[in-house]
Amino acid sequence: MGHVTLVGAGPGDPDLITVRGRRCIETADVIVYDHLVNPVMLEWRRDDAELVNVGKMPSHHLATQEQINALLVRLAKQGKRVARLKSGDPFVFGRGGEERQFLLGQGVPCEVVPGVTSAIAGPAAAGIPITHRDYAAQFHVITGHRKQSAKELDWSVIARLEGTVVFLMGMAQLPHIVNELLAHGKSEGTPVAVIQWATRNEQRSTVADLRHIEEAVRLGGLGSPALIVVGGVARLIDPDSPGFMPFRTPDDAAGSRDSGNRRDFGDDGMEICAGQ
Repeated sequence: MGHVTLVGAGPGDPDLITVRGRRCIETADVIVYDHLVNPVMLEWRRDDAELVNVGKMPSHHLATQEQINALLVRLAKQGKRVARLKSGDPFVFGRGGEERQFLLGQGVPCEVVPGVTSAIAGPAAAGIPITHRDYAAQFHVITGHRKQSAKELDWSVIARLEGTVVFLMGMAQLPHIVNELLAHGKSEGTPVAVIQWATRNEQRSTVADLRHIEEAVRLGGLGSPALIVVGGVARLIDPDSPGFMPFRTPDDAAGSRDSGNRRDFGDDGMEICAGQ
């Protein structure tokens, strides 16, 4: 009997995988990897190691979850050392918990190697601390991609959450997220940052208030994969971070207050102090 190791590949930058995670890749017989895993990591494999891409992309899955589960069991029962490589952390919206349960239920040994989640590393790559004594004493991580049978999120609760709220895999739902937050009382002036391909060479980001974030994303040409950061810490985004796309509100364009890194977003007078 072989075994399966669920390996967190981290947020994207190959240097941010754990030492143990890299070792698992280097020693595996088979690497079963997801779409968002940085291809550089696959180059660490042994020359005789097998690669299996089971990536899930929007509206296109190379394999269903059931097929992935069956594949992992089959490989392990063939005596293979399997590295199941997942972006971020396997247990943060990576379905790692489901895969582990299935494997153990089939009598397959399963180890978990945690990874650095993009929910924390992604904002950090743009200079945004997920907590800050002046802005956020708590943070919440919410998936923007749920199974079709799942109940709608309780937006009345989410809109009232204090601190920082991070939405993962939420770009396709950005208009819905914005509309629901506004409809349930979130201030239009709430700072929001969007970071695409966080920590990778392709990283791009922008920041605006809740009222203007969709426009900022559109003008900046940002898309998936990206994370959405809602809360006061978003105002601390670093304008010198890789791929930062500044956004000027209509008021700015008309000549309203705009000096250096300080930009006024929203009707409540809230100032975004990037690079503060």
